[in-house]
Amino acid sequence: MKWTTSLGTALLITPIVSHATIYLTTEQVKQVIFPNQMLIKENIQLKPEQIKQLKQISGIDSALKTDQIFKTKEGDWLIIDQVIGKHEMITYAVGIHANGSIKQIEVMQYTETYGDQVRNASWRDQFVGKTASSALTLGKDIKNISGATLSSKHLTDGVHRAMALYAMELKSLK
Repeated sequence: MKWTTSLGTALLITPIVSHATIYLTTEQVKQVIFPNQMLIKENIQLKPEQIKQLKQISGIDSALKTDQIFKTKEGDWLIIDQVIGKHEMITYAVGIHANGSIKQIEVMQYTETYGDQVRNASWRDQFVGKTASSALTLGKDIKNISGATLSSKHLTDGVHRAMALYAMELKSLK
């Protein structure tokens, strides 16, 4: 009995370690979305009112990190961002054509225990061709994934935020 109690106590106080799965690095995602193109890091500074507007449009409270935005000489854009899944962060990339339509979405890092179906190409392909003016409502315009509801919703919100950033700021930087 003493051994069982000690083991139980040890299990209770042992920290739970989260294990992030990194599928693509920044350099890899650049080549996956825009193969054989040079991407230049852009220094984007958002004004407080733009940050507020992005939060209102996307429904995401955390501020967009603007240190992972890249542009090709052809005018295409790559935005790397993070959203919360259920409990942990999801790092993803949105490739945007010069015409403002989504070229490709990639999940770069996923930490959650469940819900990694958002990495499936068939789910991510729903975003291809969408623009900043396209509706991106989960369950209506974008199919939900059973068992990955929060990851689906938050990733959809994140793509919406990336497209709002494009419309608000990036498309004028040709």
